[in-house]
Amino acid sequence: MRYALLLAALLAAIPAHAGVARSWGVAMQAAPAADAPYAPPSIADATVRQILRLSAGGDRLRLVLDNQDSASALTIDRFAVALVDAKGAVLPGSTRSISFGGRPGVTIPAHAPMISDWLRMPVKPLARIAVSFHVAPGQVLGAFHSFGAAKTQLAPGDQVEKPELSEVATVERRFVISGVDVEAKTPLRTVVTFGDSITDGVRASVDSDMRWPDQFAARLQKSGLNVGVANVGISGNRMLADGAGLNALARFDRDVLAIPGASHVIVLEGVNDIGAAWREKRHESFDTEAVINAYRQMVIRAHDHGVKIILATILPYKGAGYWSEWGEAQRQKINTWIREQKQSDGMVDLDAAMRDKADPLVMNPVYDSGDHLHPNDKGFTAMADAVPLSLLAHRPTVQRKMPTR
Repeated sequence: MRYALLLAALLAAIPAHAGVARSWGVAMQAAPAADAPYAPPSIADATVRQILRLSAGGDRLRLVLDNQDSASALTIDRFAVALVDAKGAVLPGSTRSISFGGRPGVTIPAHAPMISDWLRMPVKPLARIAVSFHVAPGQVLGAFHSFGAAKTQLAPGDQVEKPELSEVATVERRFVISGVDVEAKTPLRTVVTFGDSITDGVRASVDSDMRWPDQFAARLQKSGLNVGVANVGISGNRMLADGAGLNALARFDRDVLAIPGASHVIVLEGVNDIGAAWREKRHESFDTEAVINAYRQMVIRAHDHGVKIILATILPYKGAGYWSEWGEAQRQKINTWIREQKQSDGMVDLDAAMRDKADPLVMNPVYDSGDHLHPNDKGFTAMADAVPLSLLAHRPTVQRKMPTR
């Protein structure tokens, strides 16, 4: 308990946006063609309801909408927020309308975000809320988030304020809402988890908040730390190449540095760069040093914005479809650099936490979801437990001076 109190005091001393944190977050990506794999369904004149498990608690909240990956403007007629129970049922009397500049709806320009007015709605840490909105007729959702280990409800017409939707269909996708910010009278901070499908929680139990960032948020709260955790992992994301979302360097500013109250970012990326290079027969021209330099670039940019950055080693993945001996050698090179470098503000050795003691190139079978790449719920628990909370209290390791002429 004394350790938790000391850590809380240290966190409070770190400069950030006092009283504001991203309590829930997701990274958006451009929607693929309608006939492409994983394309989102067509949604128009329909109600979208998403159940979100928050991390930090607060006295007021606001929504962050994201249309930055779409080439078309998007009109939403109205929004509502409600508290829900553990099963996702709306609590009676808790539904509240949310506005944008005092208006019930909003048109989000192409390639733009939009932030709602603050809504006085006290939420406890780890509270669950339902965010509902009506997509006007004739609209095209040009941006979405694939997966996320949660189902979104879709219903015809405007059912925004109904406690229970009718004629419901569900999809494992996220739409429009990229963040929920909370404000409190006490200082708040945000830890951003940045990565690929492992951070996004592919193979975690759906609608169970078992992704490693979800469990890390619960661990922080259990330790007495009211800290926001924003999960901006994208399945299939790469450090250097677009595909499943913009490449990591291209989206880092938007998905990490623009988040209010961001004090720390934990980066777990790189396995898709290695695996895809082998699968696509590009391995002979693959530049491991370019991947390492991408980490360096993120460190520089994080530090320039006063954000502490923690790098995580790449998990073992022998047996996965795109594993190879060549790829294993690249993983070892990158992990060695992560362990030995002194540029970041800390390192989490997830490779060591997740590997099989009998064969360190393989994920521990207890943690393996079955595809030898993604952990199961127990594996995500081990990942959340492997992050030393002491890393969140680190102050900057480098004092920067303005250059002299």
